[in-house]
Amino acid sequence: MSLPFLPGNSFDRKIGQTKHHLSHHFDKYNGVNMMVGEKKPGVGGEPLRGQDLRSLNSVYPRGEGSDKPAWVAFDKQVLCFDAYFQESVVERHGEQFRIRYVKIFFYLEDDTIQVTEPRTKNAGYNQGTIINRHRIPRPAPYDDTFYTIEDFNVQKEVTFYGKKFKITNCDSFTANFLTKIGVRVSDPVEAPTDPYKGLREVQDGSQNPLRPYERVDTLKQFLDHDRQVLRFTCIWDDRDTKFGELRRFRLHYYLADDTIEIIEIRPPNSGRDSTATFLSRQKLPMEIVQMGKPGDKPTRTVLNVIGNFFDGGRYILDNLKTGAMNISYYKDSDLMIGRVVNVFGRKILLTDSDEFTKEFYRNKYGIDNFASVQYDSGNAMRKIERMNPPYNGFGSEEDSLASCQKMLPEPPRKDFVKWMAYDRNGLESNTLRFLARILTKDPIQADRRFIISYFLSDDSVMVHEPPVRNSGIGGGRFLERGRVKKPGQPPYSTKLPEYYNYKDMFVGNVLQLNNFHFVLYDADEYCYKFMEKNPNMFQYSNLTNALRKFRSLNKSELVAELEANFKKNDNFNSGVIGFTGFFSALKNVFGDQLNEQEIVTLARAFSLETKKEYDFQSISAVVQEHLRKNNFELFSRLRESLQEADSFNPEEQSLSLNDTRSVLKGFRIPLPDYLLDMLLQYTRLESGNTCLRNLMTTLNWKENPVVPPKEPLDSLRADDSKIFEVSTLERQQLRVNYSALISELNAN
Repeated sequence: MSLPFLPGNSFDRKIGQTKHHLSHHFDKYNGVNMMVGEKKPGVGGEPLRGQDLRSLNSVYPRGEGSDKPAWVAFDKQVLCFDAYFQESVVERHGEQFRIRYVKIFFYLEDDTIQVTEPRTKNAGYNQGTIINRHRIPRPAPYDDTFYTIEDFNVQKEVTFYGKKFKITNCDSFTANFLTKIGVRVSDPVEAPTDPYKGLREVQDGSQNPLRPYERVDTLKQFLDHDRQVLRFTCIWDDRDTKFGELRRFRLHYYLADDTIEIIEIRPPNSGRDSTATFLSRQKLPMEIVQMGKPGDKPTRTVLNVIGNFFDGGRYILDNLKTGAMNISYYKDSDLMIGRVVNVFGRKILLTDSDEFTKEFYRNKYGIDNFASVQYDSGNAMRKIERMNPPYNGFGSEEDSLASCQKMLPEPPRKDFVKWMAYDRNGLESNTLRFLARILTKDPIQADRRFIISYFLSDDSVMVHEPPVRNSGIGGGRFLERGRVKKPGQPPYSTKLPEYYNYKDMFVGNVLQLNNFHFVLYDADEYCYKFMEKNPNMFQYSNLTNALRKFRSLNKSELVAELEANFKKNDNFNSGVIGFTGFFSALKNVFGDQLNEQEIVTLARAFSLETKKEYDFQSISAVVQEHLRKNNFELFSRLRESLQEADSFNPEEQSLSLNDTRSVLKGFRIPLPDYLLDMLLQYTRLESGNTCLRNLMTTLNWKENPVVPPKEPLDSLRADDSKIFEVSTLERQQLRVNYSALISELNAN
């Protein structure tokens, strides 16, 4: 009995409701308006009256654990059932139906089902996946719902698209899962046997031999010797035939399956095809075997066939292998150095092997003699030298030759390795500078002095004439930098011309540069030191070679004469004379047998003076003097820029050498390049970076002034012409200990 509809007796069901949305009940499919909200809730998610509330998915009992959705909680969890179904067979003698065994997979995450049939031998029909994975609807009249987990259990029957499957068993995971959700799993039942399958087993069993077939087990050999290959070098001497030649090969014997592969070693420009495989990998017969017909080499031989298989017929196999072809193949025991291998009629001689092959035969067969087979290579093809065309006069000789060597002309390649080794690097200029004069009878031209610079990076030569006041000659660049050809070469030759190189650069040599004959009579200190540090390149600066040549020329009767010439210039009989007296004494005794470079090398080796080295204080004083004269005071901004560099290390207070040089160049610091390189060299740490603290202390002449040294630092550039005046003056003032030289000669 309901209450009367009076005030106070009715209740508003919407009180406290927070959801007021409407479900989507209507939609359009293929242009047709349809109602799709039969099972959708009403306003705010409340079910409608008379609405079917049955769940379309599997419902699991609530237990302890997280509230994860099914597609997360049951991900990759599958129930597996064993089942079978009966399929009728029409119009086939001896078979009215067949039993097919399947596996039913139920995926818990989305209630999808998949049915697969294990493959059997000679089934006669398609097997594998019978029903692809998807949700399967129940049969009518419940075809609006899908199969869920409640429909599966042992001894149950399920119908998928008209096929009735009887579940006979399940795996342990499936049984445990069904038990946990409250389902009692029935006992497994045995599936019926397929009558036709039993008939086939009887027929196949009657064909088995009384004794087993020969079993060849190759798995053990493969597992023991996989990736192990015996390698032999071999030759095929086919020079007895017309147009035959001596060909070289590599023979690979694979221990895993006793197969042989032969690869040809082709020399360049052999004229043969690009395919180098002479014999593809296969078993190599020891004798030539005729090409057989199909069926000549079967794995089994059938002796007789009796009756029809459907009437109990059978066939008999030949266990004795009567009439089988016996083919002998090469084994590892047949391959030895010095043996001949018959490769389908071609006699291949094994000449040598690698270390692995030798060790294999030493361990397995006890062979210790692995002497290589020496063979006569015969009349080897003489390498034809390429004949270069003569110089055509366009560009340089290298450009002309490069245009003839390739279809598309390319510029000649320079020696990049040599350029990297001898290019200017900091204080190492790798440039040899000599003082030269012109050999001429004209007194005006004879008084001219030139600086010849030789660059080791590309063998180029540059000639510069220092200007002299009131000489009537302007001076300047006499010859631009470039390689200079040696005289006496034909202008249009097929060979590349020879250029002056480092072997031609020594004091006393005469260079012909554009029809001018220059004699090198002096060099700077850097040039002398570089040549003495590299005696293998400069033979006349090699002290060992100079002493050896000196001893070969110094006969016993000349020792007294040489010592007498030395003492003529030694007024105090001190055993020491100047360079001029030392030079004139050697020239008076030996003449032109010793050149000037060798005399300078001996004088520098036995001199008493040593070249003074400048300390860091002297360099700092010169650097601050340059900055003071140019009023450079941007030290704070310079420090900030150095600290903002990419390679700045705040812990070590250092940065890379290249970044330091770039920042200093950006501030236009008034220091010449040679002095800047010297400063960076002295402020370098062991790691190769520049110490910022030492660098700024040296540059800041206002806060950290340095007292200049008593002896001023020679701040001349290495390419300044005045440096030769200093070098020549020092060499003229050189004091040579000739007594030590005489003692060295007498000791040997």
